[in-house]
Amino acid sequence: MEFKIRKAKHSDIAQISALIEESARKLACEKYSKAQIEGALKNAWGVDSQLIIDCTYFVVECGQILVACGGWSYRKTLFGTDKEQNRSAEVLNPEFDAAKIRAFFVKPDFARKGIASMIMSACESEVKARGFRALELMATLPGIPLYKRHGFVTGGEITYPLDNGESIQFVPMRKKLVSNSID
Repeated sequence: MEFKIRKAKHSDIAQISALIEESARKLACEKYSKAQIEGALKNAWGVDSQLIIDCTYFVVECGQILVACGGWSYRKTLFGTDKEQNRSAEVLNPEFDAAKIRAFFVKPDFARKGIASMIMSACESEVKARGFRALELMATLPGIPLYKRHGFVTGGEITYPLDNGESIQFVPMRKKLVSNSID
């Protein structure tokens, strides 16, 4: 199988949305209940079109099929979708702020084939070129092993309320990219 990574386009949004839903429903079910997954798909997991506009979101194709997506952001919002009300488009300062790793999802039949790592490498290259010294993300419980393999360190688990009355556990994670001579 040959995988091709490219920047996501506005015309990909419907396919990205379907991919996210399929990935969440099939790959998150070992860590989250069906009600948590469905609630998260309403406001925590989904397309954030700002990432596509900013050209910081990637898709991976195998033939004509989108098999994965993920990206990074130089904006303050840590996670969520276009539907999230507490979003901030504020631009981060690479000297002091961490770039955000955002919305990694893989089609279940293509999981654990190195595709998410391909996206992570592309993100890290761009983040470093922009002068960021650290990365942070809000990990789903199933995503923690991937991020640990890439050098992210976990923070304490948080509980995030969902619109359907459920709540879901996430784990903040961080990675230092450049050593600071003061440390």
